[in-house]
Amino acid sequence: MQKKLLTMAVAGALAAPCIALAQSSVEVYGTINMAFGKFKYGDGATARTADGAARTTVGADASKWDVSQGASNYGFRGRENVGGGLTAWFQIEQNAPMERSSNQAIKPASRNSAVGIQGAFGNVFLGQWTTPWADLDALWGIGTVGYWGPVTSIIGRRETTGTAPNFNCVGGEGTTPGATTFVNNVSICDALPGGGGVGHAFWRRASQSVSYQSPVFSGVQIKGLYQTDEGKATVGATTADPSLWSTSVQWAGMGGRARVGAAYDKHKDFTTPGKSDTGWSVKGGWNFGVVDVGLAMERMTYKCGTIPFATTSAATGAITPAGGRPALCQADGDIKAKQYAIALAVPVGQGSIRASYSKASDLQGVVGVNNGAHISDTGAKEFNFGYEHRFSKRTNVGVGYAKIDNRPNAQFTWTGAPPNQGGGTANTAAGANTPLFGSQVSTYFASITHRF
Repeated sequence: MQKKLLTMAVAGALAAPCIALAQSSVEVYGTINMAFGKFKYGDGATARTADGAARTTVGADASKWDVSQGASNYGFRGRENVGGGLTAWFQIEQNAPMERSSNQAIKPASRNSAVGIQGAFGNVFLGQWTTPWADLDALWGIGTVGYWGPVTSIIGRRETTGTAPNFNCVGGEGTTPGATTFVNNVSICDALPGGGGVGHAFWRRASQSVSYQSPVFSGVQIKGLYQTDEGKATVGATTADPSLWSTSVQWAGMGGRARVGAAYDKHKDFTTPGKSDTGWSVKGGWNFGVVDVGLAMERMTYKCGTIPFATTSAATGAITPAGGRPALCQADGDIKAKQYAIALAVPVGQGSIRASYSKASDLQGVVGVNNGAHISDTGAKEFNFGYEHRFSKRTNVGVGYAKIDNRPNAQFTWTGAPPNQGGGTANTAAGANTPLFGSQVSTYFASITHRF
């Protein structure tokens, strides 16, 4: 298929003939990521709700073959010169699950999709897009064959890519760890849906957002994104008003050999209404010729505290403000997460040997579960290595091995992993039935990536 397609017919189907003629061009594009290999899940158990608490075995070792896909997508985009040095553009992109058993939904515009104006001032656009924080992963993440690497497992993904217990908000208004309080169908702990792990991911694709990207000056570019408070909700005495800012500055120079960037995020009311979670990261790399090296470091702070909540009468529907929610997190306390990683790519002929090592440290802070007992062992380590051969600018084929070692209360895995021992979810079990060792998930595979 030609890289550039003049789609008069497509534009005509979407708009009036006069608009179709004004549209200069539409490009159809996509990426297909597929892998064939064998996955292994280690012994699993329920996560401890407190240090020394009893744990129950949930699954023994399980090995299975799988054909999987990772972030396969397709879309179309177009640009038009509107005069005065300005260019109007749009992009609509969605997932391409590539397997019937995939839990990914096929939804139009589910990935980076926006409309904007670009000129000498920079680029301004509205829609759904990856945050400037997430964009920095392109600077360092050169050590992955296929898609079994740290960017889809450890780095930026403290929510563990699943529905793991939320260590900032366990128990809801009761005492059951892992529950979430809902008042009038509104989650009081995580104001935005889709959270897990320690509340939410800092790697994210922000919806209902406005973005700005500056021109590149001497290799330097500034990016900013604001996600509006569309999800604002008032329930009784509690107002959840979630929004976020994500900003970054990055530089590339030395003929592209050197690159570095820093990001700062502020997520308001994501974990606790009235408080803002914050994070910063530094990522970059240097190409020495014989080896390309990438480095990443992240720090996130999630805010805890006593949260007022309300009750609703089943008989009358009246909302009665309560005196306060149990202090499931230490009052006005913080939960801090740290991750770091290194990546390598060594050119060999038409391909390269690639490897990565990443680590999520145990969460720091006091979590008020079971009369103040701590929850520990929430870290994990990941490594991967392999060889990727480049047949052309569009097609790569690789072989490799990847493994995640979880601590007893961690459940990190990769996006696109097959179901675990239970067969119903891809989230790993919390760990072996011992306080010393966690669960493991590993795969050896052959992958193919094609871009069009």
